[in-house]
Amino acid sequence: MVNSPPSGSCQPLPAIMTTDRKLKIIFGILSLVLLTTLIIKLTNVPGGMILSGLFLGGMMIVGIILGCLILTGVLRLFFKRTSFLTIFSITTAISFLAFHYQLYSPTLTIIVPNGYRGEINLVLSNVDDNILTVDSNGIGYLNKWTFNKTYSRPTVKQLDGKNLDNNLVGFNPSTFWAKGQTSSSENNIKIETLSFEIVSDDKLGQKQYNSTDLSNLVDKTKLTK
Repeated sequence: MVNSPPSGSCQPLPAIMTTDRKLKIIFGILSLVLLTTLIIKLTNVPGGMILSGLFLGGMMIVGIILGCLILTGVLRLFFKRTSFLTIFSITTAISFLAFHYQLYSPTLTIIVPNGYRGEINLVLSNVDDNILTVDSNGIGYLNKWTFNKTYSRPTVKQLDGKNLDNNLVGFNPSTFWAKGQTSSSENNIKIETLSFEIVSDDKLGQKQYNSTDLSNLVDKTKLTK
């Protein structure tokens, strides 16, 4: 006669091992996929100084992995029936997912007047919804979240629908957007911008170093104080 396990007894060890193995496979695959997509994404992330975004991001990934190894060692003291590799896979998957969010950049669709050539300035503002149809001076407005998260190359079209991608010139080869700051003496307002240039067909790829005095052109009611 087979005795039944007492009420409230722990889950049988084989079942625990099966669950551990499933978690290890699921989170291990997820972690590898997230790592691969992170590396691909980092090739488009702007760097700093002379270091590329891929190099700086690679250092962050190494730091994440080392941190997860330490965290896994600590968690293993509390989850003794879960294997080290399973906990490590879970912590790295969560960490890589968080890093993905940090690297997220919206791709803005900017509408410009027909035939517009010159500097585009998107101003940090207090608007809730981004104003991406720029005025005749090439000025649009971004909310704080978009301003802080944007680094990817935008889609730019004229009012008539013509795509101007070939006419865009970024700040430098590794960083498309130039980040600028102008102080206005009126009410001590600070104007922060993300900018790039739109050039004519005979100057494709050539930066013209256009500069717009924004102090008297922006809508000051939209500026953050």
